[in-house]
Amino acid sequence: MAIKFETKPGIVAYLTAGDPDLATTRDIALAAIDNGADVIELGVPFSDPLADGPVIQRASERAVARGIRLTDVLGLMKELRAARPSAGLVLFSYLNPVVRMGMEKFCAAAAEAGADGVLLTDMIVEEAGEYLESMRAHKLAPIFLAAPTSPDARLKAIAANSQGFVYAISRVGITGTQQKVAGDASELVARLRQFTKLPIAVGFGISNAEHVKAVGEFADAAIIGSALVALIEKTPAEEAAAAVGQFVAGLRV
Repeated sequence: MAIKFETKPGIVAYLTAGDPDLATTRDIALAAIDNGADVIELGVPFSDPLADGPVIQRASERAVARGIRLTDVLGLMKELRAARPSAGLVLFSYLNPVVRMGMEKFCAAAAEAGADGVLLTDMIVEEAGEYLESMRAHKLAPIFLAAPTSPDARLKAIAANSQGFVYAISRVGITGTQQKVAGDASELVARLRQFTKLPIAVGFGISNAEHVKAVGEFADAAIIGSALVALIEKTPAEEAAAAVGQFVAGLRV
């Protein structure tokens, strides 16, 4: 559970593992880390990614079509941990692939692969008993999503059961880029601050340096997902790592 943000705002970079292929994802992740990303969220491709917008849906579909599975992502995580021992590494998945592997087996494998934490996008805190027990047993940080529509009682439960950081959703809806940071985000972060001293990272729609600067005014980190995945989608594979490195480096300009 070594997730930390060296500067404010920290940068969390989401990548769909296996898009365009595992070797390129590895190079992209290393380039992101080397150019200022504090944490890599390594997304497990899933056939029905309901919380994601069209950009990440397409990436997931491409990776699934290539045959990328949870075990492949764990193998990639292990490579990243060996290459960048101090980087923050989070596995990002829907619950279904984890249930198929088995919760205890998954947590053991995630720890063995070098993950700091896990975010299961459709795991709700009210039903997370077995998950939290297995995560604690393997010294992994559970990260939960907090939405602007969540009542205070739910935010308190999310804060109490989170480790590493709390993921604050900037707006209601699916992932995707937007023109500006939603006003709901700062209010949600202020509400969460009542219940936790953990870093709070804001995601959904953060896509450029202006957004990152705005998030830094009230939160600890900005999460970049769809903008990175869209860049990878339109860039030749052999140029993707350099393009992502340049993009991440420009987020704090």
